[in-house]
Amino acid sequence: MKVLFIGGTGIISSACAELAVQRGLDLTLLNRAASTKHSLPAGAHQIVGDVLADERQVANLLADKHFDVVVDWIAFTPADIERDLRLFSGKTGQFVFISSASAYQKPPAHYLITEETPLENPFSEYARNKIACEQLLMDAYRQKGFPITIIRPSLTYGPSQIPLAGASWQHPYTVIDRMRRGQKIIVPGDGTSLWVLTWNGDFAKGLLGLFGNPAAVGEAFQITSDEVQSWDKIYRAAAQAAGVEPDIVHISSDLIAAYDDHALASLIGDKIHSVVFDNSKIKRFVPDYHCEVPWAEGVRRSIAWFDADPARRSIDIDMNRRWDKIIAAYLGAFP
Repeated sequence: MKVLFIGGTGIISSACAELAVQRGLDLTLLNRAASTKHSLPAGAHQIVGDVLADERQVANLLADKHFDVVVDWIAFTPADIERDLRLFSGKTGQFVFISSASAYQKPPAHYLITEETPLENPFSEYARNKIACEQLLMDAYRQKGFPITIIRPSLTYGPSQIPLAGASWQHPYTVIDRMRRGQKIIVPGDGTSLWVLTWNGDFAKGLLGLFGNPAAVGEAFQITSDEVQSWDKIYRAAAQAAGVEPDIVHISSDLIAAYDDHALASLIGDKIHSVVFDNSKIKRFVPDYHCEVPWAEGVRRSIAWFDADPARRSIDIDMNRRWDKIIAAYLGAFP
């Protein structure tokens, strides 16, 4: 099976690329260059091109190529999808769009999320763009037969990421550093809302199981873990993996958002709500799909990855200062 990844060196896509090569797929990555964190897996091919900046160059590079499956990991806006439709119409048997579970209705009408849950998120431009992308692709499927499969991940992580609520995505070790220094750690809300975290290698098994399946064309799938935990439990497991006892402060998301514009989408438009994903559909299409890495093990692996090299332990200084201001404002409200 010939597979093309547009991107392919990110947190989720790198695990999928590794598994694709392990399973003997003929994998090609189209990107500008391999990243420093996630290099090209041995056995994969690479086409060097910038699909975001030079569509004509990429069209020339792909002119004589046809793929059984194309996965776009870096499409975020309707303009990206319009480009993909121009590039891959008639050139693939299945086009996989990586959407996001943040596109689901917020606040949710029901805690249990299925693929039939409405798509509506007034708090997040990122989510609204993903919804618009899905609509364009489904229109192309219904009107022209473009072979689309839509995937909605939710907070999927790997060794180089520690996905805590409201944490620094670019410098994820920052929270662990605070824990180890004995500084206060913000957990949004009262810490009891429920969430799901998914190891990237587990997600990869679900995704690859859909490749080449004609029944998956025209369908949307969420692929997550079945392990549901409160945010307090998530943070305490991270602290245990770091070898410390956390000094947790519960602060409302409204107060956090008053100091951090990003929190409007990340917290109020997503993580403050209890969310449980029903994975029945992906299990029907990929019967052997199941998650093997629980959060306690996954976060242990992630922290070990950071501990293995001091250069990986970058700190978000601005985020640290913002957290200290939020904590001071919160504590100052008490008599």
